[in-house]
Amino acid sequence: MMRAVLIAAAAWCAIAAAPALARDGERAPAPRELAAAGTVQVAFPPWDDAEGLVVAAIDAARRQIRVQTFTFSNRAIARALVAARQRGVDVAVTADRGQVYGAGFTRIPELARAGIPVWLEVRYAAAHSKVMVIDADTRESVLITGSFNWTSAAQRKNAENLLIVRRNRDLALEYLANWERRRAQALPYGRPAR
Repeated sequence: MMRAVLIAAAAWCAIAAAPALARDGERAPAPRELAAAGTVQVAFPPWDDAEGLVVAAIDAARRQIRVQTFTFSNRAIARALVAARQRGVDVAVTADRGQVYGAGFTRIPELARAGIPVWLEVRYAAAHSKVMVIDADTRESVLITGSFNWTSAAQRKNAENLLIVRRNRDLALEYLANWERRRAQALPYGRPAR
C-alpha cells in the first residue's frame, strides 16, 4: 500500500513539474518574469472611483491606447476614448464577439463610428480580458487591468477591482504584445463572423 502511495505521489510531482504544453502539443515557454517597477494604484468599486481613474488615464494619453474588452457600455469611458482619437491618439479595441452581438447594450458601434478600429475576438469561448494599455513604449506607460468591465454597473453596482500600473514599460509592452496577438486572430468589426 505504501509503495502505491509513493508511486502515485511521484507521478503527481512529475506531472506538476512538467512544462505546460501549447495547443499544438509543443512545450510552451514559461511566462516571462518581469521586475517590479513604477507605481501601482488600486481601486475597489463601488467605493472607489475606478471609472474616473480610467477616464483620467485616457485623458493623459499622448500616443496610443489599446483596449481589450469583454463588456463595454460605459458612456464616460467611451467618450474619453473618442476624445483621445479626436486629438490624434491612436486608439484601437478588441472586443468579445458574443458581448457585442448578443449581450445587450454596447458602446462598440459608437466607437467604430468615431473612427476607432474595432476587432471582434472569435477564437475563444469568451474574450474575458479587461485591459487598457496606454503609451506602452514610453517611460510614462500605463497598464490598466482587473475585474472592472468597461460598464456603468462595474462602477456603481458590482464589487470589482482595478489595478493601474504606471511607468513599468516592460509590463506594458508584454500586455501590448498580447493585444497584438489577439487582434491578429480577430475579425474586423462589421465583417460577418466565421
